[in-house]
Amino acid sequence: MKDSYEVARMHHAGHVSLAINSARAISHEIFREELLSPEQRDLLVAAIARKRAEYATAGIEVFSSKMETLTKSLDPEVPVAVLDLPIGQLVLQVINGKQELTSVQEAQTGRLVRAGVPIASSIRRGEIDGVVVVDAYVPESLLGKMESIGRQYTEYKQMKAMKNPIKAGAYLLVAVITVMILFSATWFGFYVARGITVPIQRLAEATEAIAQGDLSVRIEAKATDEIGTLVESFNRMTADLQSSKTKVEEANVSLRQSNLELDRRRAYIETVVDTIAAGLFSIDRQGIITTFNPSAERMLGLWADRFRGRPANEVFKEYKLDLFQSVYDRMLVDQRDNIALEGQLDLQGRFLTIGVQCSRMKDESNKDLGFVLIFEDLSELIKAQKAAAWREVAQRIAHEIKNPLTPIQLSAQRLRKKFQDKAPDFDRICDESTQVIINEVGSLKQMLDEFSKFARMPAPHMTMNSLDDVVKEVVALYESAHREVECVVTLDPDLPPFNFDREQIKRAVVNLCDNGIHAMNHKGHLWIQTRYDTKQRRAVVTVADEGIGIAPEDQEKLFVPYFSRKKTGTGLGLAIVRRIVTDHDGQIHAGNHPPKGALFTFELPV
Repeated sequence: MKDSYEVARMHHAGHVSLAINSARAISHEIFREELLSPEQRDLLVAAIARKRAEYATAGIEVFSSKMETLTKSLDPEVPVAVLDLPIGQLVLQVINGKQELTSVQEAQTGRLVRAGVPIASSIRRGEIDGVVVVDAYVPESLLGKMESIGRQYTEYKQMKAMKNPIKAGAYLLVAVITVMILFSATWFGFYVARGITVPIQRLAEATEAIAQGDLSVRIEAKATDEIGTLVESFNRMTADLQSSKTKVEEANVSLRQSNLELDRRRAYIETVVDTIAAGLFSIDRQGIITTFNPSAERMLGLWADRFRGRPANEVFKEYKLDLFQSVYDRMLVDQRDNIALEGQLDLQGRFLTIGVQCSRMKDESNKDLGFVLIFEDLSELIKAQKAAAWREVAQRIAHEIKNPLTPIQLSAQRLRKKFQDKAPDFDRICDESTQVIINEVGSLKQMLDEFSKFARMPAPHMTMNSLDDVVKEVVALYESAHREVECVVTLDPDLPPFNFDREQIKRAVVNLCDNGIHAMNHKGHLWIQTRYDTKQRRAVVTVADEGIGIAPEDQEKLFVPYFSRKKTGTGLGLAIVRRIVTDHDGQIHAGNHPPKGALFTFELPV
C-alpha cells in the first residue's frame, strides 16, 4: 500500500516534470531558431504543433513579453473546460520574475498541470521576449484512482492496529459455522439419498422392461429436482420411442409399396425404350454410354454390348460415327440444352441419312445428369421428300414453259393465217409475231439457264474471310445504284474472320437485298445487320425491308424452287440462298419485320 501511494505521488510528479522539461526544451528551440520574430511566425505555428504531438502534451501556448498569445496547439481529446482554465496569472508571474514556474489547477473533469518557462531575448541580454506554457492533463479517472490509493493507505494503517481482535473473532465465527454445516450436511445427505435412490431404482426396472420390448412402461415418481426432470424425460422418451416404432412400421410398409411401384415404372420405361422405333442411347456426366436400345442396334447394325459402359468418344471414333461425335462435341462446347442435326453415316458401305436430336438430362434440382440422343433413319423420308420436291419442280417448270408457249403458238397461227390470206399488213404482222416469239423464247432460255445454274451449283470453296467486308461491298453496290433506297448497316466489331465461300455468301446477301428492294418498289429503308453469337459461336446476318411482308400461306413455300410472287421472277433466288447457306452448314429463317416488311436471317458456324 505504501509503494502504491508512492507510485501515485511519483506519477503526479512525473506530469509536473514532463511539463517543465518540455517547456524548457521548446523555449531553447524557439530562442535558438529565433522563431519569435514576425518573419518566422508561420514556422513558429508549425513547430509548436509538431512539438505538442512529439511530447504528447495536452497543449502548448506561446505568449509575447506583453502577454499577447502568439500561437497555441491544444489536444482535441482534452476537454475544452480544462484547457480554458485561467492562465494569465502564471504568464504574468513568469514575465515579472523571469524564472520558471508551475501551477496545478483543478477542474470537474480532471487536473491541469502547467509549466511556464521564459524565452530569453536574442537581442537584449538578460531580458525575455516571451513565455512558453506547456499543459499536462491528468484525467478525472486517474485522479480518482490516486485519491483512492491515498484513502486506502490511510484506512489500512488504521485497520492494522485492530489485527488481533479481528483475527480472534474470525476464528470463533468459522468454528461455529463449521459445526452447523456438519450437522446440516449429515441430515440433508440422508434426505437427498432417499429422493435419489428410489427413482433411480424405478428407472433401472423400467429400462430393463424397455430392453425386453415393452415400450408402454411409465414411471410414477413425485420429484421436482433433476431426478424429476430425468423421470419426465424418460417417460417422454418411451412415448417417443413407441410413436417412432409405429411410424417406422408404417414407413416400411409404404417403402415396400414405393419400391414395387418404382420397379413397375422402371420396367415400363425400359419396355418403352426397347420398343420405340427411334434409336436411343444415353451418356452420363463422365461421358460413358449407359443405355442403347434395340432400335439403335437395328439401325446402326451394331450390338449394344459394344457400346454400353464405354466412353462415348472412344466408341464414336472406333465405328466412325462422326455425326454423333459432332453433336456430342457441340453440346459440350456450347453448353446448350438441346441440338438437332442431320447428316450421313457410312456404316460399312451402307449410307444412311440420320437425324439426331440431343438433349441435356437434369434432375429436380437442375443438376446435370448427362445427355440422351434420339436418332432416326431419314433415308426413305428424304427420298420421298426429294421425289415430291422434284414433282413440284417438274409441275412448275411445265407451267412456266407452258406460259410462253401459248403466245408463241398464237403468234405462229396469226402469222400463218395472214400469210394464207395474202393480207396487205403481212409485213407488220410478221414483224410483231416474230418479235413475240423471240421474246418468249428468250424468257424460256433465261428460265432454263437459271435452273441449270441452280442444279450445277459448285461446292463451297472455304477461305478465311471477313463477313463484314462482304456486307460492305454489297451495300456499296446498292447505295450507288438505288438512290431512293437508304441502307441502314449495323456491323458487330466482335465478329472474327472465319472460313466461308466469299462469292457464294456475297451472292446470297445480294439475292436477299434484291428481294427486299423489289418488295419496296425500289424506295424505302433496307436494314442489314451482322452479329456474333459468342455462346453458340455462330455469325448471324439479318436483312429486313419495309415492303409488303410475307403472307402466312407463303411461309412454307418461300424456299421452294420456282415459287415466286413477282411477275418477272424465276422463283430460284431464295432457293439458291438456302442452298448456299445449307452448303455452309448454316440455317436460314424468314418472318415479318414489325411494323411492316419482311425479315430474313441466316446463321453460319464460325
